[in-house]
Amino acid sequence: MDSQITVALAGNPNCGKTTIFNYLTGARQHVGNYPGITVEKKDGMARCDGQDVRVIDLPGTYSLTAYSQEEVVARRTLAEERPDVVIQVADAGALERNLYLTVQLMELGIPVVLALNMMDEVHRRGDSIDSARLAATMGIPVVECTGRSGLGLDTLLRTAVALAAEVRGKEWNPLKISYGTDIDPVVDEMTALIVQEFAETSSGASASSYPPRWLALKFLEGDGDVREASFISEDLRNALDALLDKTAKHLDLTLQTYPEAVIADFRYGYITSVLRGDIVTRHKESAGRRSFSDKLDQVLTHTLLGPLIMLGIFYLVYKVAFEFGAYPMDVVDAFFGWLGDMVDANMSDGLLKSMVVSGVIAGVGGVMVFVPLILVMFLLIAFLEDSGYMARAAYMLDRVFRVFGLHGSSVMPYVISGGIAGGCAVPGVMATRTLRSPKEKLATMLTLPFMTCGAKIPVFILFVGVFFAAEHQPTVMLCLTLTGWALALLSAWVLRHTVIKGDPTPFVMELPPYRLPTLRGLLLHTWERGWQYIKKAGTIILAISILIWALMTFPTLPADVAERHDVVIAQLEEKVGAAEESVLAAGGSIEAPEEDEDAEKLPEELLLAEARDALAEAENIKSAETLRNSIAGRIGTALEPVSRYAGFEWRTNIALLGGFAAKEVLVSSLGTAYSLGEVDPEEAESLAEKIKADTGTWSMANALSLMIFVLVYAPCVVTIAAIRREANSWGWALFSLVFSTALAYVLAVGVYQIGKAVL
Repeated sequence: MDSQITVALAGNPNCGKTTIFNYLTGARQHVGNYPGITVEKKDGMARCDGQDVRVIDLPGTYSLTAYSQEEVVARRTLAEERPDVVIQVADAGALERNLYLTVQLMELGIPVVLALNMMDEVHRRGDSIDSARLAATMGIPVVECTGRSGLGLDTLLRTAVALAAEVRGKEWNPLKISYGTDIDPVVDEMTALIVQEFAETSSGASASSYPPRWLALKFLEGDGDVREASFISEDLRNALDALLDKTAKHLDLTLQTYPEAVIADFRYGYITSVLRGDIVTRHKESAGRRSFSDKLDQVLTHTLLGPLIMLGIFYLVYKVAFEFGAYPMDVVDAFFGWLGDMVDANMSDGLLKSMVVSGVIAGVGGVMVFVPLILVMFLLIAFLEDSGYMARAAYMLDRVFRVFGLHGSSVMPYVISGGIAGGCAVPGVMATRTLRSPKEKLATMLTLPFMTCGAKIPVFILFVGVFFAAEHQPTVMLCLTLTGWALALLSAWVLRHTVIKGDPTPFVMELPPYRLPTLRGLLLHTWERGWQYIKKAGTIILAISILIWALMTFPTLPADVAERHDVVIAQLEEKVGAAEESVLAAGGSIEAPEEDEDAEKLPEELLLAEARDALAEAENIKSAETLRNSIAGRIGTALEPVSRYAGFEWRTNIALLGGFAAKEVLVSSLGTAYSLGEVDPEEAESLAEKIKADTGTWSMANALSLMIFVLVYAPCVVTIAAIRREANSWGWALFSLVFSTALAYVLAVGVYQIGKAVL
């Protein structure tokens, strides 16, 4: 190698860094046992197999955040002089604390060799460190050494030179870890603003040594040196300050903390995950007392007990949600029923009345009725997330995920997408950015829409409530959730062995400490998610409901056909009127009696009931034919030759087509369809009751088939757009659409055919 290699030595104060610098360069520096002794940068020259190596001794620093002048000097040297490689000297006896700097160096993107110094003291205590496993887990070279005796230092320098030769001329590859749902979206937004600023101005050239995401993190950490940097324009600074202020207020309200503390917690959680699995083995006498989180983890992440506890917790979420959400659901359902009756009674017949009653109230009301139950579910999920348990669930699932060709970091995108019902696939797709491997990222992205997102919950709640007894409903919901996980993993396995082949990457999962969530934080998190659901119902769902109403209304029946129906209905109305007069003359009641087979009825009352049934049937025939004649009806009918094998009739097809835009529309579309083509308007008030009454269309087999199809079929249009953006390809976005819909159809056909034969 012809050109000179530059190696920087970094490390915490008192880690033995200067001792190693002296050994490598032959220079003589004073070595103290207190921090800050090397305030200035110092250079030296070393030789390695005939190669000249420039060694820079950086000031001792605990992090790369500008808390002190030493840290400013260290990071400016790294970013502006860009050495070929950094040797980070770590006190092996305090590995967790020293790895905090390692994580920040890796986030900067600079190639790192980790030197585990003072290994003689580690061995003297009877402890051990599996450096090979540590290297494989972190993805960087790790060398054990003892600076005082020089043991391992030649190997250390040789390893650094080899890494420098390997990476020279290549772009730095910054480490990206997740900082949780409160920080990650802000980091992404800040990063986008910084990238845009640098692309549009000449300041990007001077800032090119700093990765945009790293700058965003430093801004969130309140790093004054970055904030006042010359390459940050006033407009960009104001925009970033606004995001920082908003995030700080949000964290203060929800978790009573601040961005820098959250970031530090997640970094240490990442480090804790790195050191799991007996990478560090301590002698009994030196182990000391375990922390509270560690004690909990002994039970909650136990190899056998952990997964069982996790399933029990997930089941409890559904159990509590159904128990406490059922009563307010009935109240909301009754309100929209009353509202529909009031509008129906006070508006004159016509298209406007039809749109308001069947399009707006039946459509939006069909979605809003599930808000109470969903809010309860969101509250429970917020508790699991804020307490730190969700990260443990991801850690336990890593062993399973590796079998299917995925990464442990894939767990959080699945969870965010609805791994516990109530998530959303769009932020789930964005969360795949934390995966290092593009192939694992793609496999995760294409299968996470199988999760039970909040948009699918109303469909599942509706049909589970109709076809299953109350005591079985939580179990069925849990089974649907587990089915989504199973199908996602199996599909990922198929994809990873066919169109997305590639080697797996090591897993590191950040484990934040356990916290007892604050009531205020839980309520705010619940309201934020619930408000998104309500807002969607009042905007997107409302617009789509009106559009689907129009598609179900136009074109109207031809005049001659409509007149033929009207003549029959008018004749039957006359019969009903005559029958009512006969009942009154006989001293009976014309009010519709309660269904009671043992109750004696006058002959006139029986004739009245028959006349009313005939009138209702005639009106229903007209409504159904009107709906079939509409644009939506024609499309739904055209699909019946294919969909009937899965148990879907034309009216269901209409709802499923609307679900391509947003899954919530499935319920509103069914509500509109049944409102425009009533089964029995006198007996069936709610959509659930109409489905119960429609025994010709709905059975247990039909319901199971539909729920499986909805669970798997095409992601909504917003998710498709997110996949296109993250995969940077319309091809993969369309593949997701076709693959998931085809798989859903095959599964639905199988479930329906088997269910029809067995149930």
